[in-house]
Amino acid sequence: MTGAPDPHATARHLPWPRCRRCCGIALDMGSARTRVWIAGRGVVLDVPTMSSPGAGEVFPVRRGAIVDTAGCARMLERLLAGRLPRSTRPMVVVTAPVLDGLAYRTRARAVVDVLRPRSVLTVPSARGIALAAGADLHRPLLVVDIGAHLTEVVLLCDGAVTDARRAALGTGDLRGTTTPEQIAEAVAGMLTAMLRQDRTSLTVDALHRGVLLAGGGALRPEVTYHLTGRLHAPLRVVPAPHTAAVRGAARLLRAAHTHPSVSGPLPPVTQPD
Repeated sequence: MTGAPDPHATARHLPWPRCRRCCGIALDMGSARTRVWIAGRGVVLDVPTMSSPGAGEVFPVRRGAIVDTAGCARMLERLLAGRLPRSTRPMVVVTAPVLDGLAYRTRARAVVDVLRPRSVLTVPSARGIALAAGADLHRPLLVVDIGAHLTEVVLLCDGAVTDARRAALGTGDLRGTTTPEQIAEAVAGMLTAMLRQDRTSLTVDALHRGVLLAGGGALRPEVTYHLTGRLHAPLRVVPAPHTAAVRGAARLLRAAHTHPSVSGPLPPVTQPD
């Protein structure tokens, strides 16, 4: 005769921050800024991406690529020292530029090893942005992410990346010879290339639906002004667009936290004497 099922064998994680087993971190390491979300506390860091602040400052991420893995790890260790319990093994979700693929994911995993993670997931920044915006991912969606040194135009279908383009320029280049109009022209050019190469109606459908705009460029009125004039399509700015990617990663983290394949059974609760 089979006894009653053990309630602890099927127990799942409690919502953060009440979970007794683990914590969660969402991480967005951009060329100019690094943003960190911690379960139960929200976005706790939005700081320059520098491995050694001060006179010897080093920038370990350039144009969306991790160029100094060890320096990036030192930065992360410095930023999170004292913010996590020593014994914790966090679940980590890291945003990644769409077109850097395996190289970025491999280096990002090496960077977060300094946190002794229990598990590491990566998510395309464009998908994170869409999640933060609460967009309907069952329909084609165009996401434009204008960062400090990298601009991406991404077509999502059913939440997956169907097409993507990138340009190695962003708001950080406005301090030099680059103009807001040039950034808008680059975005328009990438969209035009996507439309020409798409043998389906997905890009057209997404364009009619409207373009989702995020990144620091979405906070620059002169950039959005020229974009509106060039795209001839509705332009929807994500709320708090500069932190959209990390907030979307946090939403994915919450879902992964309670998934049976990740969470597993909880240990028995010790009753007080």
